[in-house]
Amino acid sequence: MLRRRATAISVLTVLTAVLATGCSAPGSDSESSGDESGPIKIALVDAQSGQLSSLGAWELKGARLAIDEWNAQGGINGRQIELGVFDDQGDPTVGTNLARKIDSEGYIAMIGTAESAVTIAMAPILKQAEIPNITSGQSPGLVAVNSEFLFLNGPTSTTYDETLAKHIVDQQGIKSIAMISNNGGYGKGEHDAFLKALTSRGVTPVADQVVTTDQKDFSAVLTGIRQKNPKVIFLGAEEVESGLIVKQARDLGITATFAGAAPQGTPVFLDTAGAKNAEGTIVSSPYLSNDINDAAKKFAAAYQAKFNEEAELHGAKAYDGTQILLTALKSSNVAGGKELAEAIRATKYQGLLGDFAFDKTGVGIFVTSIGTIQNGKLVAAAS
Repeated sequence: MLRRRATAISVLTVLTAVLATGCSAPGSDSESSGDESGPIKIALVDAQSGQLSSLGAWELKGARLAIDEWNAQGGINGRQIELGVFDDQGDPTVGTNLARKIDSEGYIAMIGTAESAVTIAMAPILKQAEIPNITSGQSPGLVAVNSEFLFLNGPTSTTYDETLAKHIVDQQGIKSIAMISNNGGYGKGEHDAFLKALTSRGVTPVADQVVTTDQKDFSAVLTGIRQKNPKVIFLGAEEVESGLIVKQARDLGITATFAGAAPQGTPVFLDTAGAKNAEGTIVSSPYLSNDINDAAKKFAAAYQAKFNEEAELHGAKAYDGTQILLTALKSSNVAGGKELAEAIRATKYQGLLGDFAFDKTGVGIFVTSIGTIQNGKLVAAAS
């Protein structure tokens, strides 16, 4: 009886040891973590469904293009890069559940999300799990999270909207400005950043309206703004909602010029608003077009060849962010956790959006340019 009990304990000890050694290291395949020859697992989390799904689709394509290019060249240290795609549905609660999932499934790092509120919700879990995250969100709230594992692959709203205010107020002398923003993470960040930029110039908006993220009818808000007769209406909302606002404004006879940041430079905004309605819209963006320089032309050609559609800002941002992550993985010899985060912060990268150099807040680029929509295309504004 004692011998049987001893044997059982011995077997249990062996099984425990086997299970312990079989746990995946971050970024490693569960069957090959011991020799570190399995795929390097990277998660992409974005809205792949719902109103924000266009963002997720662009992000996925940009990240996929970068990863496929690296894999075609042999991957990193002979290991292929494996991209796991997760749909956060634009919902912070779904995002937090996905953060736990990618931690439990051994992903070494995360690309996304494009939705600031979702990224902010995920950040504490990713920080605790020491999973570096390169996000396409732009809300200053991302910086306020104060996580050494969170990095932005573009400027914050502060940069976008300071550039916008400089163009509208300082250069064009326009002070009759109305604001419409939504109450989501992106909208609040845009609202606060643009209002701060106006306030610093002694400008008070003639109207400051906040709508919900899922609102579809803006007639009451726009009717009030029409009475103020502003020269410019600032939009602090994502592509679809901004497009609906513009379309309904034109239907009400509002002739003011619209202005905004990244969403207003996308094909979805243009299609939703209608090209005629969006004509003249002022856009602050770090990536105005696919032919701005040789790097953009090369990226756009590869994107077109792979996906049979034109590239745009969000795909370019995800491409840059993924390139930075893969460069850091290579320079750190596929490290994870704090070592990988330090490697990302140390990476200097000449990207499609500009020259990246991350500061202690996780922001790596601080410049945008001004473009306008002319004949259905976003083009650089005349200086």
